Amino acid sequence: MIDFSKVSTPAYIIDETALRRNLAVIKSVKDRAAVNIILAFKAFAMWKTFPIIKEYIACSTASSPWEAQLAVEEMGSKAHTYSPAYTEKDFPVIKACSSHITFNSLAQFHRFYPDTLNNPTAISCGLRINPEYSEVETDLYNPAAPGSRLGIVREELGIQLPAGVEGLHFHTLCESTSYALENTLQQVETQFGDLLPHVKWLNMGGGHLMTRKDYDIEHLIGLLQRFKAKYPNLEIILEPGAAFVWQTGVLVASVVDIVHNKGIATAILDISFTCHLPDCLEMPYKPVVRGAYQEIVAGKPAYRLGGNSCLSGDFIGDWSFDNELKTGDTIIFEDMIHYTTVKTSMFNGITHPDLCLWKPNGHLETFRRFGYEDYKHRMD
Repeated sequence: MIDFSKVSTPAYIIDETALRRNLAVIKSVKDRAAVNIILAFKAFAMWKTFPIIKEYIACSTASSPWEAQLAVEEMGSKAHTYSPAYTEKDFPVIKACSSHITFNSLAQFHRFYPDTLNNPTAISCGLRINPEYSEVETDLYNPAAPGSRLGIVREELGIQLPAGVEGLHFHTLCESTSYALENTLQQVETQFGDLLPHVKWLNMGGGHLMTRKDYDIEHLIGLLQRFKAKYPNLEIILEPGAAFVWQTGVLVASVVDIVHNKGIATAILDISFTCHLPDCLEMPYKPVVRGAYQEIVAGKPAYRLGGNSCLSGDFIGDWSFDNELKTGDTIIFEDMIHYTTVKTSMFNGITHPDLCLWKPNGHLETFRRFGYEDYKHRMD
């Protein structure tokens, strides 16, 4: 249990015990299903926790040269890399830091695949396919929406794979269930099943939220085992991100002021929703606030929570509390580690939250405290 009296706000805090609990679940699925599960940096890249993660999972997936370089430097292994498009400027780093490279189009494959053959160590190359099926309801996060730029549809791929393609990669899930994966696999087999016996690996992408309490892990394991039995030539790869740090940490803020306008009381915090909780605005979703009611409750004090930037829309919803809020009160936003920490910005020069780890021994380890120089040198 985190002792918030030891916390200086604002701060993101990961609970090491909760992190290890998730990692144990993921490793169990990996071992029992005999598949490869790797960490997606796009959802979580706080590299000072990687020594803990490497006790359970060895590899990671990258979407850019910097992420691929981080994989080599801090995970100690080369990345499984996919990007919607590579450039001549970036590809040397991608090539040097990747064990697998997935191409988003045939044009990109033909443009860069010959260069991979000159690498000192072998690189396994693949193509991202688009099965044109997804159960993700938010268009912003639906990679199989009509007209999507992500992946190759079957009519564009043709009847056979180009020489040198060793794997296929699809990604259609977002915080999804194993049953959504099962439905997706049916579509993958319908459209691309004739190609599966001719490749070495199938990357099933991310979005497998196997650490959520209601996730059917036994169904996932059985599904993966049956698929492997059907295609024994395939190495199966899953690359979840959010599942690694789902419900492992919080964003802690303080009330700076309370303002009133037309009957609405807004508690202004020392964080910004647009800077520090951007996924809440993009999805959008209303975060859970510890000790608060998610909706207004008659007879209880109600507050809108507002960020400390000059953006008028820097707020999300209204909550009720058992007691009136006052300046200096602590506000704890639950489950704010996945995606949130990698999407933060320094818009408006708002003080950036500390990055912290709560240790099982009751010690708060501060990985990073940001200062003015971090803000200034972004524009050097």
